[in-house]
Amino acid sequence: MQRNISGQRVLITGASSGIGRALAKELAAKGAHLAVAARTETALHELADEITAAGGRRPVILVTDLSLRGNAEQLARRALAELGRVDILINNAGVGCFGFQWNVGDREEAREVYETNFWSPLALVRGVVPHMRERGTGLVINVSSLMQLRTWPGLGYYASSKSAMAAVTETLRLELGSTGIDVMELLPGPVDTQFLSESAQAPGAGHILRNLPVGTSQALAVAAVRAIEKGKRRLVYPGRLVAALYLPMLVRYKAARTVRRADADIDLDDRRVIRSGSHGDPIAQQARADWARAGRAS
Repeated sequence: MQRNISGQRVLITGASSGIGRALAKELAAKGAHLAVAARTETALHELADEITAAGGRRPVILVTDLSLRGNAEQLARRALAELGRVDILINNAGVGCFGFQWNVGDREEAREVYETNFWSPLALVRGVVPHMRERGTGLVINVSSLMQLRTWPGLGYYASSKSAMAAVTETLRLELGSTGIDVMELLPGPVDTQFLSESAQAPGAGHILRNLPVGTSQALAVAAVRAIEKGKRRLVYPGRLVAALYLPMLVRYKAARTVRRADADIDLDDRRVIRSGSHGDPIAQQARADWARAGRAS
């Protein structure tokens, strides 16, 4: 179904940086009324100032930490109260926990990944979709990752959370059927963001990730908004990676071969467990700072 974004009321999580920030700016430029959510209040105000300066409507700022159980449910209520309704829900917030599984296990950092990347989006769906059903219209966009198809050493928690998100996204699409509510999955590959910079610090994965070609959050946002307008169910970015969806076993084989070639450089005694995100560990914070100093677009 074709969708006109102008006037749509949009809740987007993880909007303070990276893909979420770029999406917010692109949607605002199309005339959407936004509620932007993230942990870092100053970054959200900076985003709101940029949108306003560009002629867009000032977004509603909703500061929240989706790694804490219960906050997503509260966020849904706040967004509905501030916007009046939510026409488009974009579950974009994501964090990582980097480390070998025998060091991480089920530590709190690993549980935060699933609370943020999986349980909070489901809580937001529960908070918003019933209202969409009453109106007979709406759109849910879940941001997963091509890492659901190809993971790397040290990145299993993030990759598995995105695999789980892909499964529930497809299930939600089947459940909503012909209700008038659309479901879209956004599958980014490597994108030049602070998160990718953090991921490059992961035990076992860093030197592999540094050699990958990457896209930009701005180009992804433009493609995503175009896909929303055209009523697409799925968007892979960069587009040249779309074949991975149809040849997943080949992708995994090639990834395994790459890792085997790098085996000698992987230190299995590396005991680091790295929490990513704006409230992450010093290693992640340094990676984010280095990325920002490099002057790359958010």
